[in-house]
Amino acid sequence: MIHISLTSWKRCFLAQSLLLAGWLSLSSDAVAQTPTVPTSLKPVGSPTVAEVWPGKPPGEIGNIGEEKLWDKSPIPNVGGKPVKWLTNVSKPSLTIYRPSKDKDTGASMVICPGGGLTYLAWDSEGEEVAAWLNSIGVTGIILKYRVPRRPDQLDFAKFNLSTWLIRPLQDGQRAISLVRSKAAEWGLDPKRIGMIGFSAGAGLTAWTCTNFNHRAYDASDAIDQISCRPDFGVLLYPGGGAGPGKDKNRYQLDSNVPITRECPPMFFACARDDGDKPQIIACMHEALQKAGVAGALHVYASGGHDFALRLRDKPCGIWPQDCEAWLRQEHFLK
Repeated sequence: MIHISLTSWKRCFLAQSLLLAGWLSLSSDAVAQTPTVPTSLKPVGSPTVAEVWPGKPPGEIGNIGEEKLWDKSPIPNVGGKPVKWLTNVSKPSLTIYRPSKDKDTGASMVICPGGGLTYLAWDSEGEEVAAWLNSIGVTGIILKYRVPRRPDQLDFAKFNLSTWLIRPLQDGQRAISLVRSKAAEWGLDPKRIGMIGFSAGAGLTAWTCTNFNHRAYDASDAIDQISCRPDFGVLLYPGGGAGPGKDKNRYQLDSNVPITRECPPMFFACARDDGDKPQIIACMHEALQKAGVAGALHVYASGGHDFALRLRDKPCGIWPQDCEAWLRQEHFLK
């Protein structure tokens, strides 16, 4: 196993080439470390819930039936435990979990669970993530964004931001502005509001972190006049953001992810045995480096997809420590 700490775009370029060739596995060596994750994986105290939109969300026609939450059968990728899946979301909301006062750093993160833009993995990539964030002094805010794709968006051949992704992006942008507008009331630092996403939720995080200059909806109130740019982003095994270019051995950014020098710093992590996710995050990390934006890239030897916080005995299980160290290095945790 080879471990490389990528701190320059030149090394990132080399890493992407080696990853594509299958010659390099990036991982941390300290697999045996005790993860800094609460064993109970339950957030501190009872949450507060806030509606994302003051009325009907933009473009919502509500033709998907009642909201549903159920347990899916245990699957290996999430530690053999059931996952609570939420779907038919037409009324987005924020579920806010605050850390204990003695740990509170003032930082906050909007959490975007994955689920292929069809479901939301509410506990494994939502509530349990909030618990970890609370343990390091961060307010965890779970975004219940609109899924699934509506009946007029089911054709994968017609994939584009204006149709397939528009509702989640609208919810993501509004969520960041809303949290920033409530910073004083909720005791948060308006300059340390981040976003963390998993799989499709990481894709939403990428879109929100790179499309802050243009809202995906018409502004309707004072909250929409407040910046929707996250101050930092954390992306775990993102579903989208980059793909094969004209040269099939070389990945390039999606047009929906315009990375520029104005983008916030980002942390990327995935497992080496998760399809093309290593190439995707290496491509995005390289683009950040070229733009002069801080970033961190971690590809762990194994873990597959959807591991979140449940595979702590695998190499991917130390990503929370790596992420916490990066957040402190970039001064988002004080």
